[in-house]
Amino acid sequence: MAQPATKGKRVTNGHGSSRRDARVRAARAVAVGLALLLPAVAGVAFLVLKGPPSKQALLEEAGLTGKRELVVGVKDDAPGVSLRDPVTGEFSGFDIDIARMIAADLGFQRDQVRFLPIETEDRPKMQARDGDTFVDVDLVVASYSITEEREKLPSVSFSAPYLRTEQSVVTRAGHPTVTSLDDLRGRSVCTLATSTSETAASRAGAVVTGRNRISECVDALRKGTFDAVTTDAAILAGFVAAEPKKLTAHDIGLDAEERWGVNTGGNEALRTLVNLSLYDSLHNPRDQRWEEAFDRYLRPEQAANLPQQVAIDHQPEDVPQVRIRRWPWERTGAR
Repeated sequence: MAQPATKGKRVTNGHGSSRRDARVRAARAVAVGLALLLPAVAGVAFLVLKGPPSKQALLEEAGLTGKRELVVGVKDDAPGVSLRDPVTGEFSGFDIDIARMIAADLGFQRDQVRFLPIETEDRPKMQARDGDTFVDVDLVVASYSITEEREKLPSVSFSAPYLRTEQSVVTRAGHPTVTSLDDLRGRSVCTLATSTSETAASRAGAVVTGRNRISECVDALRKGTFDAVTTDAAILAGFVAAEPKKLTAHDIGLDAEERWGVNTGGNEALRTLVNLSLYDSLHNPRDQRWEEAFDRYLRPEQAANLPQQVAIDHQPEDVPQVRIRRWPWERTGAR
């Protein structure tokens, strides 16, 4: 005889219980996932709203978003630093490689970078020559020494230094050794007009003539118009290396360093991006572009320029850390 069911008591089998337990476990898993996800979402929202800017935001602020060409003012007459081939029109040299490195980090392909020759006095104006006209450039990478006086100019905003060198003197071969600028007192000396070298030579009592192009100074030195040429060692080294039997470099023992920087023309967002490129280059062990540029152009000139040091053979370390918002997949091997 069948037993009557107990009043008010629900009867289930084993399969129903298993399904119910599975639903409970799934619901709990979803709740835990949401509990873990919500702080992450909140953190991302805070980072976006209050954290450092993203690289894309800096590119937009710098006016580079959608820009198809980056125009860079460079020297065109300094072998080893920045030289334009008179036949092909192609530029080569240490400054050119550094400019290409920065341009690539800004998102520009090699064929999207246009180099235009810029005179020394036009570097703070951010104006370079394009045929018969002068045009604005985005960057100036032209052996431009960082000084407090120049940084006060409204159209000058220097990046961190990308090369360290010092002032040097070159004479014709056979000239007595020059150990200081005082040895040139009363002598005719050529240098770049408005350069830092012009001031130092004048203070030492040299009869200084300023020219717009360093190649003009060296040409006149060869002809005997001047007794010496003075400017940064890294600039003069290429001329000496090309004619070691005709030209001699002299170490004049100045303590002051010449630190070359990139002028971004007052564009602060662009300066931040340039510094980001230099910082990553310095701290990323897999990034050897700076070292390759030095080894390609400046290191080979050292032997012909002894005892003068052409330049410090490692990237300057006084590059500020640039904090930007980066997702994990955008991070490089930088320390």
